This record gives sequence, C-alpha cells and structure tokens, in this order.
Amino acid sequence: MMMQALILAGMMVTLVALGACAPQGTVAGGKPVYLGIDTQLLDGDLVNFRVAMRNAPGPEAVEAYGRCAAAQYALIRGFGFARQIRTSIDQKADIWRGDAVYLISAALPPGLRTIDAEVTVRDCGDLGIPTI
Repeated sequence: MMMQALILAGMMVTLVALGACAPQGTVAGGKPVYLGIDTQLLDGDLVNFRVAMRNAPGPEAVEAYGRCAAAQYALIRGFGFARQIRTSIDQKADIWRGDAVYLISAALPPGLRTIDAEVTVRDCGDLGIPTI
C-alpha cells in the first residue's frame, strides 16, 4: 500500500513537472486556448467585443468566441438577443484576434445574423467556449 502511494506521488510530480515545460498559454496537441475578452460599450445598445485565441482551428472559431461573449453580455445586461453588426478577424502566427460589434436588444432584432442569448450561452458551454 505504501509503495503504491509512493509510485502515485512520483507520477503526480512528473506530470506537474512536464506541464511546467510547456510554453505559457499553449496546450499540448494544439488545442484552442482562449486568451480573453475585452468588452467596450460604444453607444447605448452597441457593444464592441475583442477576443484573442491561440491555436484556433480557423476564423469560425474566433467568430464563435465573440458570439459567446456577446450572448453572455446581453444576458448580464438583462437583454435576450443580439445582432452581429460586423466582425473582423486577424491572425499573426498562432494568435487569432477578433473585433466584433453587436447590437443587444430585449426583442429579436431585425436582420440575418441574430442570436438568442440564452440558447447561445448554453451552446457555448456545451462546446467548451468561454463567455465573459
């Protein structure tokens, strides 16, 4: 029993040591790493979201991260919907950045790129995409 405990403790120390060797902000296997969300109220119901990711599989992942941020923000502010106005995406090396503007509203806004905030936040959680 004591020997098993010592082996287990040794394995844990090895795993911790190996984890410390990985570069900061990256995950083994090139999995997406969400680097943060910056939110800025532009005017009344217009909100700017800037997101950053490492190892994004493509621009769709960055856009989804911004959409998740917008949905959570809408709920925090007591609104149920958002409409995407624009999203710009840039990549430098393995860092992807998104700059999105959304209109938040209590009722479903007109337009093609609308989101139901509650449904979107739930979907983001299921997909492992963080919100604000």
